[in-house]
Amino acid sequence: MTSPAMIEAGTRVVLPGTPASAGAAVGPVVRVPEPLGEPPAGPVVPDDRREVEAGRIAPAGAAVSTRMMDTAGTPGLAKEVADVLYATAMMAEDPALLEAAADAVRDHGTPAPRAVYEAAARFVAALRSAGGYMAERAGDVADIRDRIVAELLGVPAPGVPTLDGPSVLVARDLAPADTATLDPATALALVTVEGGPTSHTAILARSLGIPAVVGCPGAGTLPEGTLVRVDGTAGEVVEAAPGTAVGADLAAAGPTSVAGPVTTTDGRRIAIVANIADAKDATRAAGVGAEGVGLLRTELTFLSAATEPTEADQRAGYAATMEPLRGLPITARTLDAGADKPVPFLDVAPEVNPALGVRGQRLFDEVAGDAAERSSTIGSGSADRAGVLDRQLAALVGGAADAGVPLKVMAPMISTADEARRFVARARAAGAEQVGVMIEVPAAVLNAPELLAEVDFVSVGTNDLTQYVFAADRQSGALAAFNDPWQPAVLRLLDQLCRAAEVTGTPVGVCGEAAADPALAVVLVGLGVTSLSAAASALPAVAARVGSVDLATARRAAAAAVGSPDVASARAAVRDLLG
Repeated sequence: MTSPAMIEAGTRVVLPGTPASAGAAVGPVVRVPEPLGEPPAGPVVPDDRREVEAGRIAPAGAAVSTRMMDTAGTPGLAKEVADVLYATAMMAEDPALLEAAADAVRDHGTPAPRAVYEAAARFVAALRSAGGYMAERAGDVADIRDRIVAELLGVPAPGVPTLDGPSVLVARDLAPADTATLDPATALALVTVEGGPTSHTAILARSLGIPAVVGCPGAGTLPEGTLVRVDGTAGEVVEAAPGTAVGADLAAAGPTSVAGPVTTTDGRRIAIVANIADAKDATRAAGVGAEGVGLLRTELTFLSAATEPTEADQRAGYAATMEPLRGLPITARTLDAGADKPVPFLDVAPEVNPALGVRGQRLFDEVAGDAAERSSTIGSGSADRAGVLDRQLAALVGGAADAGVPLKVMAPMISTADEARRFVARARAAGAEQVGVMIEVPAAVLNAPELLAEVDFVSVGTNDLTQYVFAADRQSGALAAFNDPWQPAVLRLLDQLCRAAEVTGTPVGVCGEAAADPALAVVLVGLGVTSLSAAASALPAVAARVGSVDLATARRAAAAAVGSPDVASARAAVRDLLG
């Protein structure tokens, strides 16, 4: 009888798991070594040595915390990645954990490594018994435990082995510190035996654009070097058939590039483009055949800057980022500062609820907020925030010209037609020919008939739109169920937007996480979306799925999802329709 963790599919073996990060990749397995085993329970520490032994624990925790903090502060590290590392680093200096371990040394003579191990075990057990999101934090505590124990024993900390080439990492679980530093060029995909979709491994994999499957028990038996295909959207790992030629197996395993231009089977043109932040992302996008860029995040130039970068420096940076995609259209989002992306030189006043405050285009709009708040001290000189935006727009236009790419620009956090009109005027004055806005605020959809008349295109940021629809912070693991792009409430808003756009003839793109899911991409096409932008790793599967259906099927899928009462029903209805 076949194990439920191992399903025969023709000559291949399918290992089911939980989808964690969309996209697909093929490569050989590299196994991550198991974490440190239990340290020895003895010998008992003599009375006259116990205080010294207990005193070793806090410094070991501090050393582990410092190393993780240093990694979190690496220039260019994504905000989501840094946040996870900072949170994990704090665990390493948690007084409750360290003091419980020190007390075990003082009271029972337990050696420090064993005392830390036993104290952490109690925390891990409590978290796992709590279930849900809290259970997924147990792995973080276990990782901190192993790092502190390694520090006390004077041995290397557990971690990912050096990868000699593109590989699929398979582990019991992956720690945030390991996942955060992976290079998507060599770590093609992640598979873990344990964990769930809101684990830090899953969050970081999505941030890095690495396909991932978690909670895959069958992966525990995969031998080193086995060729596998990881489908992070479907949540399965396919083991290559023994004796199959590698080239044939790779071809059968699924698409590895975008065979553009992409159309539905009856000719509806859909642009398959990439989300990028730097030249590495652009190179990966070019490598998979992306048809351009639907979202160039421009924050990296600003997030670590103590003073405003000069227009010349910005222009050179943008040109270098765009160069790998010479000749292809690129859509750049202007500075999305504020809330979870503070920019030091803007000196934004603290807000009680920054996610609902002065962020994105609201920082630069000349009529947003109090007049005194619109000006700020920037570095050593004084300038108005509007000038920051104007210089960025000029740098983007110049950088695109230098790199030889057609440029579109769009502003984040737009709610009204008046805001859109003012941004369009500013962008055109800077030389931008194609100007649009992000649709992230529900009011923008409700104002769509007027707003769409002011712009050349719109792009939906489904991540932010979803969190605002449900008043559920997308950084909160406890609220992860709300922040699912399959939520019918969000799809109904997109339906309303696309209907309004059909009247005005305004192109609608999607550049949020929804565009990385092949089945949901079909739904978006059925709603009327004409551009899908996602991490480069997700694009081949999205392009293949969209190219396999006709427009009538896509519209039926959209109607089924929009008419569903909940996420599970929406997914099931579309799965049944598409097969």
